[in-house]
Amino acid sequence: MKELGKISSLLINRFTPNGAYLALRDGEEVLLPKSYLKGDEKEGEEIEVFVYTDSEDRPVAVTNRPNAIVDEFAVMEAKEITKFGAFMDWGLQKDLFVPKSEMGKDMVEGEKYLVMVCVDHKTNRLIGVSKYEDFILTDTQGYEPGQQVEGVVFDESELGFKVLIEGKFEGLLYKNEVFRNLAVGDKVSPFVKKVRQDGKVDLMLEAPTREKYEKGAEKILEILKVRKSLPLHDKSSPEEIQKVLGMSKKHFKQSIGQLYKDKKITIELDGIHLT
Repeated sequence: MKELGKISSLLINRFTPNGAYLALRDGEEVLLPKSYLKGDEKEGEEIEVFVYTDSEDRPVAVTNRPNAIVDEFAVMEAKEITKFGAFMDWGLQKDLFVPKSEMGKDMVEGEKYLVMVCVDHKTNRLIGVSKYEDFILTDTQGYEPGQQVEGVVFDESELGFKVLIEGKFEGLLYKNEVFRNLAVGDKVSPFVKKVRQDGKVDLMLEAPTREKYEKGAEKILEILKVRKSLPLHDKSSPEEIQKVLGMSKKHFKQSIGQLYKDKKITIELDGIHLT
């Protein structure tokens, strides 16, 4: 069945008490259950549906769209763990099953994981695969330092946060360069720091160079307009600066340097003051 796991526009062949039967390209039909009908559909009308298999492995169409279709990634929560595998929440009534043999690592109920939707050609049903390395693309030479990208955090390690970039590539936000809370499943819009030879991409949350420091200066200035002064200076600890402003010490020093140059602040022993 060519439509399995995809979003397709199918013609309504006929109606029954159970719903509408839609025409597939191979001449067969698939049921769109009555609960997905508005009530004003007509035979011959085209309707956009997602086709997968129900709890009895029978093909079925739904008008809902899952978090990922076949050959796509999504970060999904593990709803139930069994000795055979895990059932993942992918936005449909029936959960997506990840067989034990297709897990990259043992899963924990309630935790989130990066999963690719695939067709199991032995059973002709959709399954999830969390061995994501097999599907990540490594041709990242089109990316350039400073370029902003869209991504989703899909794992955390001692080194940092792994990010799926544009649904295809793997990036890394180093933990010592992240100054806000991040969790698996969070969407981010980082900047390319470096494209590595192995095809992975080093990322940073803050805009590079001057743009980054201009934003930092604006943030500090807005706080000073309310508080008039801040007990921070170039001798303050990185922990103090991160707690108050959510930025690195280097970022802070560059930002106040810009404000001082523009004569918008004074730098005293007890901190910085609005002029």
